Parts: sequence; C-alpha cells; structure tokens
Amino acid sequence: MRVVVVGGVAGGALAAARIRRLDETAQVDVFERGPDVSFSNCALPYYLGGVVEDAGDLIMATPEEFRKKYNISVHTGHEVLRIDRTAKTVTVRDGTGDCRDVPYDKLVLATGASPVVPANISGVDQDHVYTIRNVQDITAVKARMDRDDTKNVVVVGGGFIGVEVAENLKKAGKNVTIVEGLPQILAPFDHDMVQAIQKELDDNGVAVIVSGTVTAVERDWVRVARTANGVKTEQVIPADAVVLSIGVAPETALAKEAGLAIGETRGIRVNRYMQTSDPDIYAVGDVAESFNRQTGLPGRLALAGPAQKQARIAADHICGIVSENPGFIGASCIRVFGLNAAAVGLNARGAEAAGASFDHVTVYAPDKVGIMPDCHYVALKLLFEVPSGKLLGAQAIGQGEVDKRIDVVAALIGMGGSVKDLWEYEHCYAPLFSTAKDAVHMAALVASNVLSGRLRQIHVDEVRRLVEDHAYIVDVREEEEFACGHLKGAHNIPLTALRARADEIPRDVPVYLHCRSSQRSYYAYCYLRGSGFANVSNISGSFLGISLYEYFEDKTEGRTPIVTEYNFN
Repeated sequence: MRVVVVGGVAGGALAAARIRRLDETAQVDVFERGPDVSFSNCALPYYLGGVVEDAGDLIMATPEEFRKKYNISVHTGHEVLRIDRTAKTVTVRDGTGDCRDVPYDKLVLATGASPVVPANISGVDQDHVYTIRNVQDITAVKARMDRDDTKNVVVVGGGFIGVEVAENLKKAGKNVTIVEGLPQILAPFDHDMVQAIQKELDDNGVAVIVSGTVTAVERDWVRVARTANGVKTEQVIPADAVVLSIGVAPETALAKEAGLAIGETRGIRVNRYMQTSDPDIYAVGDVAESFNRQTGLPGRLALAGPAQKQARIAADHICGIVSENPGFIGASCIRVFGLNAAAVGLNARGAEAAGASFDHVTVYAPDKVGIMPDCHYVALKLLFEVPSGKLLGAQAIGQGEVDKRIDVVAALIGMGGSVKDLWEYEHCYAPLFSTAKDAVHMAALVASNVLSGRLRQIHVDEVRRLVEDHAYIVDVREEEEFACGHLKGAHNIPLTALRARADEIPRDVPVYLHCRSSQRSYYAYCYLRGSGFANVSNISGSFLGISLYEYFEDKTEGRTPIVTEYNFN
C-alpha cells in the first residue's frame, strides 16, 4: 500500500507515523511545501517574549528523524499542485520547479489553514504587516520587533493567538494595542467572564479596543473605526508594526480542484472515519470540517489536539481499524499575564444559538485551603440545561490551576454528565492542592439549588439596571468591608447582625442580596426565605463579580460607575 500525505504539520505528521506503526510494509510519503515539519504552532507566540529562547526549539522533528525512526519519506519544499482522482496520482513540484506525478492508494490531506488577510483594509500588503503561521513567520516578526525603530505594535484580532502575541510583545517591551471587531476578546468566554481578562491586559499596559475595525494601515499608524452605544468614531493609533490575527481559513484549493465536497463551514466535508467524498482520500486537521459533539452541528476547531485525534482515526481506517471521530466540545485554555483561563463546551451565546433551555451559576472559591501558600480564588461559571441539569459548559479564571477544573467538566460533558454527576465526582484532595469541597463542587451545589427552586438568583449583568432603578439591595458584608467599596444605594446589614435587624428590610418589594462572593449572602437568603420573605434573590458572583464585570467598560467607555469603589480582593 502506498500512502501519500499532503502537509507535514500536526495532523499530517501524526497520520504518517500512525500508519507506519500499524503497517510496516506501507510506503509512506509526506509532502510539505514549507521548510519544516512537525513544529509547534501553538507555541509560536512565545518566541516573541523569550519564553521559547531559540526558534529551532519550535521544531519537534526533522525529515531525517522521520526517516530514521519511522522509515517515512518526508519531502519539505515540495508543493502538491493537483490531484488526479482517476489515475490516483498527485502532481508534486519540488524546490527547483520540476514536477512529477506520484501515485497513491490512499491520500491524506492535512493542508491546514492560512491566516485571514482582509482585502478591505487599505495598506495591509505593506512589509511591516505580518501574519503568523509557521516558524519563518514568527522569526520574521521577532526580527522586526528587535529593531530599535519598532516601539508601537497593533495586533488585529483578540482571539487566543492575538492575545498571546500581544502579551509576549508587551513582555518584550513594546507598546501594544489589541483591536477586536467583536464586543469582547476571546470568543469562547462569555462577556461577564472575559471582563477579568480584559482588565488583566489593561492592568499590564496592553490597550484593548473592542467593537473596533482597522480600516487603513499606514507606515506608522492605523485607523480604527468603532461603533459603541450607537455612536461611530474613528481614531488613529501609532503602529510601527501590525500583526494580523483575525482567524484562519482552511486551505481547500487542492480539494476543490479535485471535486471533493466542501462543507458548510468551508472545510472539506468528511465522514466519521475522516473520509472525504472520495473514499480513498482523507482529510484531517484545520482543513477538515468536523462537528460539535453537543449540538451535532458542523464546525471546525483549529487546535492541535483535535487534529491529532482525527489523524489517528484516518490512519486507523486506512489500515483496517474502525474508529470514529467523536466531534469536539471545544476545550481551550490560555495564560494572560497573572491570570489563567479555561473554557469548555457551550457558552451562553452557543447555548442560545442551539435553542437550549439553560441557566448558569458563577462561584468564587479558593483553589486550595486558605492557610496554604499561594491560595487564590477561582471564578468558575457553570452552564447547565433546565430542568434536566445536563452539563453544557464551563469557564474558569484565576491565578491557580483553572485547567484541571475545566478538565473535570470536559470529561463529564463528554459522557453526557449532569450537575448531580459533578457534585458526586470524587477529586484528589490535600490542602496544598484543593479544598475538600472544590470550586467545581461548589458550582454544582449552587446549580442544584437553582434547579430545585431552593435558590433564586440574578446575574451580574442585571445589577446595573437594579442600581439605576433604585432597587432594594442588601450588602451583608461587615461594615469595614462595605466602607472599602459598595454598590451605590445599597443597604449595609451584616450577616452577623441580620437576625437582629431583619425588620429593617421591606417585605413588599423585591430584595437583592450580595456579599463578597455570594456565600454569606446565600446564608442570608436562606434565613430571610425561612422567615417569610417571599421575594428575595441572591446576586450570583456578588461584589467581586460585580467589580470585575463593571470595571473595564467603566474605564474604557467613560461610563458612570455603579460602585463607590471597586474591590478585586
């Protein structure tokens, strides 16, 4: 059997290696048009900030290593120009320009995706405008950043790569601005959660402009058009260099020319075995259309993990082993200066788009026992179906190990788990690693209370309206906490004094409770409901969540704060 693999990064490299492990007699050829194979795409931004010191360290394997370890022929600098499905050959052009036809029995397309370069941005073709796809790209960006005349950098796009590039350039001493067209950066996170990350960037000197579009690039500046609250504005931002990180588009030209079916998301359509519309041709990685495991809808997830899973499935099928693509649930994580953030599954926008009946809870809980060194709070948002309690998604942000909390939820989502399953999940516990009742358990318990009707809650995005409407809000923190910052118009009745002062609270209007993190206000909620107060709600996330939610937009939009002082501790 002769197998040809087009593309030698991530999916292509793994498919080739897996085929060799399953079939020692197969002839496997990998054609990669670039100079490198098997390099770490996701680590590219970290070369800019010196986390990765040598660009060569980004390369995981060489053609010679593939030959020696796997007896696989890897041809770099070779571009596949066309596929002849009838003759079962590919036309390959080498570095000298010579072309030859290479036969195949099975063909694997792992051509990846290329950065989007909007044609409607004037000046985007200048030499100080960069995209990042491979080691050569990041080396060129680094060379530009090392120049003394490069001080101001604009990163267009606030996705994962854009934010990572911005952070690393700031660490390298540059003045950095992120321009994002959507109302927020990092789309997998909900608007309420991402505010903490936008604040972290702002705190560390990275300017963040959301709902903004770069319309023109000049030699030392860019023009940004923005619409906020119905008002259109334009501003000029200094830019000695521009990095485009708007997204990627699957490289399907080869597949289209060969007449292979293209899916709804512009990736190559494949079945569960990663076969295209031609059963002898497979597609894996960023070029292939996959599907969301939760909704069943077509989708693409440009990450190395799904690409490697797809590559293994394709290789298995080629070698007679039946395994199926399970789809993706979208687990991802990022570090932004002092914060770690992770997300999995559906966010609120995704759940709404899927037509789900859902609710969510947000808890702020310590990531280890409080007396232990480096104890930090984790903000964890849990989304669940109503009334079934089926887990839909989760997001976590904090200074500690948020990824392991999201990994737990990811595993349960993959198994169709519920809020009850999350509460019953047994985790490793020692004071240095977690609390006996971890943040995921706290979120599950709060969600259980919501589902059962034992807890009525409102969310932080509703609080501004309540304050502006002069709603009756009770802050149950201690007086000294209240004095350090509180909601305007709030009534301070500490939990420790609530039983003695409950008669101060009206029974004929809705009452909204909060503390610092919602725990004390939940105790207050239980007491008041047990004492006959019928219309009481707890504010999910409480004052810490309110401060984080309000701060960035207050500062960047010049909005009147609803708090006397913010409190992030």
